[in-house]
This record gives sequence, structure tokens and C-alpha cells, in this order.
Amino acid sequence: MGYFLLILGIGLFAGGHWVKRLAPDARAAWGDKGKGILSLIMVLGVVAMVIGYRNAGFVNVWVPPAFMTHIANLLILIGFWFFALSNINGTMAARVRHKQLTGVKAWAVAHLLVNGDLASIILFGGMLAWAVVSVILINRANRAWDRPTDVSVLKDAIAFGVGAVLYGVVAFVHTWLGYYPFPM
Repeated sequence: MGYFLLILGIGLFAGGHWVKRLAPDARAAWGDKGKGILSLIMVLGVVAMVIGYRNAGFVNVWVPPAFMTHIANLLILIGFWFFALSNINGTMAARVRHKQLTGVKAWAVAHLLVNGDLASIILFGGMLAWAVVSVILINRANRAWDRPTDVSVLKDAIAFGVGAVLYGVVAFVHTWLGYYPFPM
């Protein structure tokens, strides 16, 4: 049941995001009510992913080398930095169009590097696939991109600081849940 919920959750989450791109006329016809319904579907998708992941039986596919933890931690920090750049216009914000999706990709790749079990491969591989397909769908629907103009290196540093704080909070939560993210 765990794997079923995990895959269902990824499908609900991705599908909820893609409705606007794949069926824009139908989505527009739903109006504001549609936003609420799609938000609920995506939240249910996240809940199903969490429950499914936690209840999926452990199936080891590969054993990651220990040094991958360092690379993964760096990628996750970069992912949080890109997430922060989506609201803080540093110079990188003017170079990368899809900052949040880039952050998700860095986060997913990092987790794939250090988790060799089947449930992790499905979860993080699914989220990586969702982010890649989302970029393709967005670019196909709208090739034009208005680059942020009010950018500065100082804002890059601020965004990095925000990302580092988020990274620390998430590392604390992982540790609290029993998943220590730092090698000894």
C-alpha cells in the first residue's frame, strides 16, 4: 500500500500543477473555485507521498558511497538558495528562469545521491521528473521571459543567507526525525 500511495501522491501533485499547462481552457473555465480544488489535490498528493514513503517496504537497490553525503548537502544548500532567489532578485535570479524548479531539481538529485532504496528512488526521481517536465511545459507555453532588472550581488548574499537558514531548519527537522544529514 505504501508504494501505491507514494506513486498516487506524485501523480496528484504533478497533475495538479500541470492542469494549467496541459488543459488551460478547462482550467480557466473553473475560475477561482478551480484554484481551491487544485490546491486541495496537490496537498492530498503531498500527504499521500509522505504516508506512502513512510510505509513503503525497504527495498535496497544500491548502496551510496559515504562521500556522496557531502555533495548532497552542498546541492541541498544550493537548492534552498535558488528557492530564496525566486523572491529575492540577486544576479543569479536574472540568469536562471525557473529558480524554484531548479531548487527542486538540486534537492531531488541530492537525495538520489544518498538514498539507494526503492521508495527514495521513486519519490525523489518522481519529483525530479516533475520539475524537468514542468520546465519544458512552461517554456513551451511561454518562451518570453522578463528577466529581473533590479538585481545585485548583495541580494545574492541575502538570498544565500535565507537559504542557509532554511537549510539549517530542515537539517534540524531531519535530525529530530532521526535522519542525521551530516557525516561524522
